[in-house]
Amino acid sequence: MDSGTGRAHIVWDWNGTLLHDIDAVIEATNAAFAELGLPPITLERYRELYCVPVPRFYERLMGRLPTEEEWAEMDAVFHRHYFARAEHVSLAEGAAELLAARQAAGLTQSLCSLAPHEHLVPLVRRYGIERHFVRVDGSLGGTGGGKARQMAAHVAALDGFDPRRTVVIGDAVDDAVAAAHVGARAVLYTGGSHSRVSLETAGVPVVDSLAEAVEVAERMTADA
Repeated sequence: MDSGTGRAHIVWDWNGTLLHDIDAVIEATNAAFAELGLPPITLERYRELYCVPVPRFYERLMGRLPTEEEWAEMDAVFHRHYFARAEHVSLAEGAAELLAARQAAGLTQSLCSLAPHEHLVPLVRRYGIERHFVRVDGSLGGTGGGKARQMAAHVAALDGFDPRRTVVIGDAVDDAVAAAHVGARAVLYTGGSHSRVSLETAGVPVVDSLAEAVEVAERMTADA
C-alpha cells in the first residue's frame, strides 16, 4: 500500500458514511418495531440511543437485553425491511467525487464494513466506485468482536500498512475504537447513526461533511 506521496491512507466505513442510508435505517427500524410490538422511534432518539453491539440498543429501548431468540428475530426482521429499501438509497453528498479525486491524485483508500460481504460488494459495484479502493472488505460471518476485529483483519491484508499514516472515517464510536485497536487514527462524521454528542465521547475529531473529514485526516498525518 503506497500512496506515492506519503499522505494519509483512508479506511472508509460504508453504512452511514459513504452510503447515506440513515433514512432507510429509520424506516426499516420502525417497520421492524411495528412487527415486534415496539413503539416507533424518531431519528433524533435513534441517534441518541444507538450503540454497538446492537442488542445493547434494544436493551436501552426495552429496559432489558433481548434473549438470543428475540435478538435473532429482531435482527432478521430489521434486515428484511432494510434490504428492501437499500436499493433506493444514494451515496453521501460529494462521496463519489472525493473518492475519484483521491484516486486520481495517486492516494490510497480502502473500505471496511460490518455489512455482509455478499451484499456490500454488489452495492459498491453498482455505484461505480469499486475501482477507487485498493481493498473492499465486508463481514464474512458473525460480527463477534465487532468492528475492531473486522478492522484488524482488513489492515492485515493491506500491503505496507502504516498505522501512523492511516485514518478511519466512520459515523460511529465503534469506528474510532476499531481505529485505535490497530494503532490508526479516526475522524467521525455526523451524517449517520450517532448524534454529535455521542461521537464526541470518542475523543477524536467530529465533522459534518466527508470533505471536511478528508481534510482533517490529511492534517492528522501530515507530520507522521
